[in-house]
Amino acid sequence: MPRFYCPVPLAPGVRLPLPDALAHHAARVLRLRDGAAITLFDGSGGQYPAVLRIQDKEVWADLGDFDAREAELPGRITLVQGLPGGDKMDWVVEKAVELGAAALIPVQARRSVVQLSAERADKRRAHWQRIAQAAAEQCGRNRLMDIAAPQSLENCLAQPAAGLRLLCHPEADATLAQALAPLAGRAQANLSLLVGPEGGWSEDELQAARRTGAQAVRLGQRVLRSETAGLALIAAASALLGW
Repeated sequence: MPRFYCPVPLAPGVRLPLPDALAHHAARVLRLRDGAAITLFDGSGGQYPAVLRIQDKEVWADLGDFDAREAELPGRITLVQGLPGGDKMDWVVEKAVELGAAALIPVQARRSVVQLSAERADKRRAHWQRIAQAAAEQCGRNRLMDIAAPQSLENCLAQPAAGLRLLCHPEADATLAQALAPLAGRAQANLSLLVGPEGGWSEDELQAARRTGAQAVRLGQRVLRSETAGLALIAAASALLGW
């Protein structure tokens, strides 16, 4: 059944004119017919089964009863991702949503190939938000992953830490499993995973992270690419914590 993020308040039993972009995607791109069964969600949790209605150029949905189902992890994982080159960040955003990350903070690290101006940063963030929306529609999540504005690691670290901060480093002494041991048996926890760009974190960035209590961890015997490491950490942490 096609699922759509609908950025307006939803309620049971409502006949809802669909926003233009959503209506175009459903009727013109997917070529759904009048009477098609669809699902709508507004990002605040839960979803609504609905019937698509198309008459001439008018497109609306008749909403059914609220369905409270969720597909979220028990705990909250934030991926702090050093900006990789090219379009690799698109992949990271999409897969982080699928793996259940609650938030993603893009970091313009010292060694990031990509350095965004304020205008380009706003455009890239809007682009990533669209990717996150489409990924949530596809994977069954009813809440959108929050994507912060691109920022320096120092600005990111200046924000109060909620829970455990782990920094991915191939030469770290501790393994991911060892670092997560204090959280064993806890049904809920907050976890931030810091992953550098292709060139890794600079020494200044490593020291800044350590001063804020971030713990360096390694993941296996191989050095992973920037766009792989964060996703592997999310998956491994979720499995180790029983999430």
